[in-house]
Amino acid sequence: MHRIIDDRDERMWGMLCHVAAFAGFIIPVAGNIIGPLLVYLLKKDQYDFVEDQGKESLNFQITVTILGVIAGMLIFIGIGILLLAIIGVAAMVFTIIAALKANEGEFYRYPWSIRFLK
Repeated sequence: MHRIIDDRDERMWGMLCHVAAFAGFIIPVAGNIIGPLLVYLLKKDQYDFVEDQGKESLNFQITVTILGVIAGMLIFIGIGILLLAIIGVAAMVFTIIAALKANEGEFYRYPWSIRFLK
């Protein structure tokens, strides 16, 4: 699936599917999932690209949340803080890359993401 989307609005909404994950900085508990979910639900029926990128963003953010919970539990054995830092930085970097690619109209796929939504 190496199509490029030309519609500017479709690309913008696709990008917002990824950028909305930064709502996690405002809404601490699962805000990184709520942001993309709202964009996805609002525009998935209007744009196929948004449906695809919304699912991709949600899958990645759910994966990040699960990994964060596991790393949080590992704080008690000392490795959790390092893992949380690595997960946080990787999530931020991959989310920015995804947003840029979506803004260019590319169908982006996150690495190491569990496909909950197909």
